Amino acid sequence: MANHKSSIKRIRSNAAKRLRNRYQAKTTRTAIKRLRTATEKSEATPLLSKVISMLDRLAKKNIIHKNKASNNKSKLTKFVNGLK
Repeated sequence: MANHKSSIKRIRSNAAKRLRNRYQAKTTRTAIKRLRTATEKSEATPLLSKVISMLDRLAKKNIIHKNKASNNKSKLTKFVNGLK
């Protein structure tokens, strides 16, 4: 167990940040899965813009790597463009 006051606070704040990061990442993964199961372009297009925004936010906060976000956006955009 930590002895310094600052290290105790750091442990508390790291735990809170970890929970927040896990929640945001899980929410984004769920949105991606929902987008992948879409069958019509009309329902997938608004979802795509929301997912892209979520991915950009995660990359900006270094929750995921920026290249991973870019690859996901590219693949999802190609998927949506291929729908009828």
